[in-house]
Formats: sequence, structure tokens, C-alpha cells
Amino acid sequence: MPNILVTGSKGQVGSELQELAGSYEYNFFFTDRDSLDITDKESIAAFVKNNSIDTIINAAAYTAVDRAGEDAVNADKVNHLATQYLAEIAKEQNIKLIHISTDYVFDGKNYKPYNENDVTNPNGVYGATKLAGEKTMQAINPQNSIIIRTSWVYSSFGANFVKTMLRLGKERDSLGVIFDQVGTPTYARDLAKAILDILPQVNSERVEIYNYSNEGVLSWYDFAKEIMRMAKLECQINPIETKEYPTPAIRPHYSLLNKAKIKKVFDLDIPYWKDSLDACLRTLGERR
Repeated sequence: MPNILVTGSKGQVGSELQELAGSYEYNFFFTDRDSLDITDKESIAAFVKNNSIDTIINAAAYTAVDRAGEDAVNADKVNHLATQYLAEIAKEQNIKLIHISTDYVFDGKNYKPYNENDVTNPNGVYGATKLAGEKTMQAINPQNSIIIRTSWVYSSFGANFVKTMLRLGKERDSLGVIFDQVGTPTYARDLAKAILDILPQVNSERVEIYNYSNEGVLSWYDFAKEIMRMAKLECQINPIETKEYPTPAIRPHYSLLNKAKIKKVFDLDIPYWKDSLDACLRTLGERR
């Protein structure tokens, strides 16, 4: 039975991996920053060796997009240097590495869905550190390893857009939500399941990049409207422009990811975003 190390086990994807673990014949080791410091290479190497790990799923990340600008050193440690250490250990010990990245490696100025080979150009520290992690992993090039870029992640765990909208929808009569940023949400449970399903098929001489999000196209405004509709909340959602809701970090205006590669290579079916939102709301007990 494969021994799988999951980092970032208390995050959204990590938590969903824990929920799904019982359905797969893998032996999981779920860790977070309190139980394993992934910015310490010796600690990782010892853990991997002592537990005969043969696969690492790196779900850990510094995801505070706005705070990253003021905390660049720590963002780089987690998003870049930790990825470097994991890649080095994966290569040294000949084990698989699945690393989760982000649409923020792009500048959001495209006019068609991004594919894996499009030119990267991050707008801020978060995207830059995630891209640095990708590049160092590719340079080290552990065999049988992949990078999965995703976008707009939400789940029944942690803090995310869906849970924020549910809370505010109960507290307020109206909300302004951005309509000029377009992309596709990713239900973390769908991503976690995809990772576990494709794991046995990961077999490559070089690091491969894949895109994954749910199917469909929408804005944050559309997303909020559907959350309110499904949850039967009376809160009025009003469309606003990005300039009306300034944030420290620049958000990509266009985050659509082309998923043709991952679907073809792994014969993967990806759920439609409304179906996944419905499933998440049912898990939260908020579907009406």
C-alpha cells in the first residue's frame, strides 16, 4: 500500500483529502506546520525516510494574497523554498510529488483560457512566489511529478468566498460583488478526488503542468448570485467594478484555465461549477 505524505492538511484541499482518505487504499500521513516544518529540509527528509513515503502531495501554501506583499520572506519560504526542498527530496529518494499551484502565475490579461504553456507574468508577491516554486521544481525535475494549477478554491472547510457570502447574506440586505473578474471556481473536494484518482497514472520523465478547475465560466458577481439563490437568502447582490473594491494585491481580471490536457491524459471527468456548489452547500447544510 502506497505511503502518502500530505502537507497542509488543515487547508481546504488538505482537509478534503482527509475526508476522502477512507475511500482509497493508500496509507496517509497528514501533516501541517505544527507537525512538520516543510521549510526545514532535514525535517522533511527524516520524515520521508522514517515513514517510507513514496508520494508527497504538497497542499501547503502561503495563500494570504494581500498579506504576502508585506510578508514576502515568509511567503517565499512556504511557496518557493519549501517546494524546492520537497522536489530535491523527491528526486533523491525517487518518489512522486504532486504540487498545487495557482492561476496567479498569470497576469489575467488573456482573452482565451490559459493553457499550461502560456507565458507567466504574476502581478504580485503571492503569484511570484508560487511561480518561483514551480520553476525550481521544474529545474530539479523529480521524475513522476506534476504541478496542478487551480483557481478560486472553496470548500466546506476554512475561510473562502462561499462561506463569506453565506455569512454576509444572512447579515446584510445587499452586497456589492465584483463583476469584471472572470474565471471558474474550484470545489476543493473535486480537486482532492482528482488528485487521488490520477495518482496511479502519474508517470513522466519530467515535471508536467496541468490545469484544474470546475467547468464553466462566470464572474464573482455570478458566483455570489448563485450562492444566494441556492441558499435562498434574500440579500441583493449588486455588480461593482474592481476599482470600487481596491485591495493591496492586484487580482487577475481573467483566470479561465484550459483543462483539456488533464482531461485527455488522465481520462478525467470534471464537474460543472453549479453542481459542485450545490454539493458544497449540502455539506454545509445551507442548500434550500
